[in-house]
Amino acid sequence: VKSEGPKLVPFFKATCVYFVLWLPTSSPSWFSALIKCLPIFCLWVFLLAHGINFLVSHRSASRILAGLIFSAVGDAFLIWQEQGYFIHGLLMFAITHILYSSAFVMKPLDLKAGLLMGVVSSSCYAFLYSYLSGPFTYLVAVYIALIGFMGWRAVAGVQLCNDLWTWTKLSACVGAMLFMVSDLTIALNEFCFPVPYSRFIIMATYYAAQMLIALSAVETRDEEDFRKRS
Repeated sequence: VKSEGPKLVPFFKATCVYFVLWLPTSSPSWFSALIKCLPIFCLWVFLLAHGINFLVSHRSASRILAGLIFSAVGDAFLIWQEQGYFIHGLLMFAITHILYSSAFVMKPLDLKAGLLMGVVSSSCYAFLYSYLSGPFTYLVAVYIALIGFMGWRAVAGVQLCNDLWTWTKLSACVGAMLFMVSDLTIALNEFCFPVPYSRFIIMATYYAAQMLIALSAVETRDEEDFRKRS
């Protein structure tokens, strides 16, 4: 984190710009889309700064970069969600979760973590179900399944009890959990009832999640290089 911290300075500055300007969501524009996406653009640059060879040779990092690209597109769609682009944003983030899940890989399997995430995801959908109608009844179910699967793969990699965890895996795990909190807040605010300070909660947890997931990709490089040298 100490070595990578300076490379994240543009991300922190862009995040501060977003919260300082706090552009109204009621008047969407390309400028507001740019300000919202700017921190994610900075995370693109953060990963690209490690070199194309790094991204090509480390599949997890390249998939996380692809996930960040789809996230930015999803962010832009959600700027115009009142104009009918909410589903488009939902689709972009669904692809993001698929990419992140593949980056976190399937080993170790950890069925207990999978069962836990299944219970959490099912409980969330059961609560939301009565508020959903039309295509959202099915779209939200699929989306929750995808983000729950992503959370499972991130949690499964930590293995605190076996003392096999790394900062890489812990960063991915915390990032995935924050992403789930952000998306759950969106769902509650969009379909159920107004959530106090919803926009702040959504964006603060979202930016933190994306930063931690991006950081985990770079730490993966260090971990794999160490194994090769050993």
